[in-house]
Amino acid sequence: MSRQYFGTDGIRGTVGVAPITADFALRLGQAVGQVLKRSQVRPAVLIGKDTRISGYMLESALEAGLVSVGVDVLLTGPLPTPGVAYLTRALRQDLGVVISASHNPFEDNGIKFFSAKGEKLPDAWELEVEAALTEPPGYVDSRHLGKARKLADARGRYVEFCKSCFGADLSLRGLKIVIDAAHGAAYHVAPDVLHELGAEVIAIGCSPDGYNINAGFGATAPQALQQAVRQHGAHYGVALDGDADRLQLIDASGRLFNGDELLYLMVQDRLQQGLRVPGAVGTLMTNMAVEVALRRSGVDFVRAKVGDRYVLEELSARGWELGGEGSGHLLALDKHTTGDGIVSALLVLQSVVRSGRSVAEQLGDVQLFPQTLINVRLQPGQDWRANSELGKVQAEVTEELGEQGRVLIRPSGTEPLVRVMVEAADAALAQRCAERLAATLR
Repeated sequence: MSRQYFGTDGIRGTVGVAPITADFALRLGQAVGQVLKRSQVRPAVLIGKDTRISGYMLESALEAGLVSVGVDVLLTGPLPTPGVAYLTRALRQDLGVVISASHNPFEDNGIKFFSAKGEKLPDAWELEVEAALTEPPGYVDSRHLGKARKLADARGRYVEFCKSCFGADLSLRGLKIVIDAAHGAAYHVAPDVLHELGAEVIAIGCSPDGYNINAGFGATAPQALQQAVRQHGAHYGVALDGDADRLQLIDASGRLFNGDELLYLMVQDRLQQGLRVPGAVGTLMTNMAVEVALRRSGVDFVRAKVGDRYVLEELSARGWELGGEGSGHLLALDKHTTGDGIVSALLVLQSVVRSGRSVAEQLGDVQLFPQTLINVRLQPGQDWRANSELGKVQAEVTEELGEQGRVLIRPSGTEPLVRVMVEAADAALAQRCAERLAATLR
């Protein structure tokens, strides 16, 4: 059975256009409640949201749908996605719901779910909910309606959790840090976490008005952070996205560090503590220089498909703890069940404090490989996978690159394009090989 509403990260779209409407959210709440009641007599659901104006509408509709079928609801108000995941587990809720469209503009919104363990739910559960959407609502009588209440200390609980992920014997004293919360869900959390750990904090992107989430601030627009770091003479800048599950880090020179580099730092910090790190998981797009550097440190490296859910699946299957994407989605499964921008930033800053070396100094031996990416538009009906010349040239290029580069050829998920990417220690070699491969598809 194919999914009609759920995508790779819940249900997402433009507000006011199906399915991101009040009537659908009401029915979704009822369907989710019906599915929960198949295994729970009196289910309890926690709902959090980011700072979009549409969050009020969707929150109210979901709440009404859930209580109408006999589910109790706990409302956190604005809270980062990983905060909802944490509280769902900590408060023994049966399900966590996040109303957010992450890094998208305010005109969009979405709804995603976490299990009682604070983990993303499997496809089978989403299919069960989609099937329940086609069934009549399971209304209950007044005596069995669910109850809804607000959790007054949601923010404080999550602040304490984030702080607990930072070394108990360490402090951020002496560091000046600019935090950019993208006018999103972490606006009233991230500055306090850093301040209470001892840092001097300058906050930008922390004045949400319902319409300005991700607008010129945050992980998708780091220019504002770079300017603020220079203006205030800060040591580092941390930018989160709208729901605070990923980050970008900037140092005093304005250098932007991507998720691949930050994953390497997280691994190195553990190795310096004498902890065992059997392996780490990246994606098909992770820079090869990081893979080479990790293997040089005796740490195995595996690539998952692009998407943090696939990184998580690979980590879980192998029993490993550390993984991430270049976009800044980072996972440390011994700290949290899902990607957390604040926690990831703390783990990187922890490596700075513990080692006494800056982020740039710790990455001195990791020189990212140049990447050449060429998009080739396909003709109608063109079967690029059956192209024997492409296969022949790819084999030749792979042999030429050896251990100093790699080839990745994959279709676009949204356009009739094939993306040809070649990565090599030598930029000219990467360019030449990519052009050879692309020529076979034209």
